[in-house]
Amino acid sequence: MMKVKNVMGLLSLFISIFVFSQAKSVKKYPVKKVSKAVVKKASEPKINPDLVVINDEIPVLIPQKKDGKFGYVNQKGKFIIQPEYHIAVFFAEDCNLLYSPNEKVRKFGTKEYATVEKDLISYRIDQTGKRVYQYKNSDLGQCKMEFKQQQYQAYILNGFYGIIEPSKFMNAADYREYQIYPQYEYLHIMEGDDVSDPMIVASHNDRFGVIDVHNKIVIPFEYSNIKRNFSWKLGKMFEVTKDGTNYYYIDSKNKAY
Repeated sequence: MMKVKNVMGLLSLFISIFVFSQAKSVKKYPVKKVSKAVVKKASEPKINPDLVVINDEIPVLIPQKKDGKFGYVNQKGKFIIQPEYHIAVFFAEDCNLLYSPNEKVRKFGTKEYATVEKDLISYRIDQTGKRVYQYKNSDLGQCKMEFKQQQYQAYILNGFYGIIEPSKFMNAADYREYQIYPQYEYLHIMEGDDVSDPMIVASHNDRFGVIDVHNKIVIPFEYSNIKRNFSWKLGKMFEVTKDGTNYYYIDSKNKAY
């Protein structure tokens, strides 16, 4: 009996060792630490402290002439781009470049750039004054401009200028049909985005000023001339002179720059 017990004990031990040796061992893999990605905040564009905004209706850079050459001043009158150009216009779109057949230069047609001319060569400059593009005839595309019919027009009666609204004007003998009854030596409706409320350059007693369609004086009649150009459309400003020679820009509040 003792031998049988010994044999049974050995057999049980053998079976236990066999089963244990056949079991698949589970490997423990090291747990990888998931590193948290550092998300960098997009850096905000640096603001040029010289491009101060006092009047948000006008450009931050304004063409100004000094010693016979044009540069650009900020709204405080400080030259940011030194005067070296024969021609300098407002920072505005150039549709010839916007629709250029050369796709690489179209970006220079945006309002972030201005057109200047020096030594009969035209450039586009950025707001730091850097010349970023020189005009080439082969780069010029065809402008696609939407025509806006003017709501009002000048009307001459007995040698004086007034304003009428053509769609409503029927009888020249009826003073009530005039938007502004003829009373000025000269009138010119400035081109702008709002045809229902245009600025009107007028002459009275040989001096120029600006009125609106309700005959309200916007700019006093104190100038010897006000240019009839795109300054109002592009920059909400008027190019004026008091002596007939030296021109400068004013805003709609008659502040000079």
